[in-house]
Amino acid sequence: MAEHARERDKVAVDRSEGFGERLLGLLLDRAHEMPPQLIAPLIAEEVGRVGGRHVSVFLQDYEQLMLVPLPGRRLVAGEPEPIAGSPAGRAFLQAAPVEVPQADGVRLYLPLLDGSDQVGVMALTMDSPDDDDRRLLRRLAGLVADMMVTKDSYTDQFTRARRRGTMSVAAEIQWSLLPPLMMSVPQVEVAGILEPAYEVAGDSFDYALNDDILHVGVIDAMGHGLTAAVMATAAIGAYRHARRANVGLSETYAFMDRVIAEQFGPEHFVTAQMMRLNTTTGHLQWVNAGHPAPLLIRDHDVIRHLESATTLPVGFGGEEPRISEHMLRRGDRVLCFTDGIIEEHTAGGEQFGLEHLIDVVKRVGRDQTGVRAMVRALSHTLKGARGGVTSDDATVFLIEWRGGSAEHLVTVP
Repeated sequence: MAEHARERDKVAVDRSEGFGERLLGLLLDRAHEMPPQLIAPLIAEEVGRVGGRHVSVFLQDYEQLMLVPLPGRRLVAGEPEPIAGSPAGRAFLQAAPVEVPQADGVRLYLPLLDGSDQVGVMALTMDSPDDDDRRLLRRLAGLVADMMVTKDSYTDQFTRARRRGTMSVAAEIQWSLLPPLMMSVPQVEVAGILEPAYEVAGDSFDYALNDDILHVGVIDAMGHGLTAAVMATAAIGAYRHARRANVGLSETYAFMDRVIAEQFGPEHFVTAQMMRLNTTTGHLQWVNAGHPAPLLIRDHDVIRHLESATTLPVGFGGEEPRISEHMLRRGDRVLCFTDGIIEEHTAGGEQFGLEHLIDVVKRVGRDQTGVRAMVRALSHTLKGARGGVTSDDATVFLIEWRGGSAEHLVTVP
């Protein structure tokens, strides 16, 4: 009986190749061994198969101000599009397609999503797209994003396109060290930004989602330039090593402390914030090593500082740190930042300060609902409020906890 049931199920499954599957499969097959410089014409060719034309691919620049066109044969490489106030920018920030009617058809802007990280936007024109076109193009954009992320690991083509200024060696090191600037799953979302994008040296952050635990580390290595970048690299490397060895937060601090002390001596240090968030329950734990206290945001209001007993910065050989704990509510946000945000001086000469930061957080939070949009707007608003001055690295990292279980995601409807 069981054998007959299996045979019946086999017959019931339709394995024929439809147009959409054939299109996406062809792109995947051809892209597998295709060199990076041929990706652009391949994208344009595949879009043309569904009636699309005037294809452009936009990548986010390092300052998160503009979407910069990717040059390439058969791509339309016009002017950069501002992230604020353009259809391409709206598709990028909202991670959703945007359609703009034009005289020659409809201009579609599709976010390029690699998992949940936003790579950029693909734009194309069609005469009159229907729902089948939209569904196929959305999936095509996802495949293009995955393909570009894979190729990016062994080409400079996409990195060069994103740059709108000269980057220091220290910043080069820091950007190569970072995880994606955004990660989003149904239970939790994170986003971060570094300033000044082309000169950053000692600030960095890292995160990993391992089963139901989100691990976050935010650091600030003392000094400026290449020395700070090298120290930050060692600190993040030590943090990852300890995290992957599955040791506790106290042991992670001790390991990072030992690495920095042994490699750089007693005159150098790194402030750090190490966190673990249970994405199912909202249980947050953290260790503060001489770092500014994070802010807890609820309903767009800063309700408290997440104060804790602090130990000495990494490298100074502090005592075993006390682990602080807090239970988040669904929708709560935790904002981590480095001291460059609050210790910078305004155009009038006064220190920017924590209260000023809280005022800006409240104002921006009411205008920007998305995590990435808020981080971007917050960083740019803070820089403007400081008179456009960034004499020290200034990092913002935001966590939003939503809760729930991810198990239902494995069930295919």
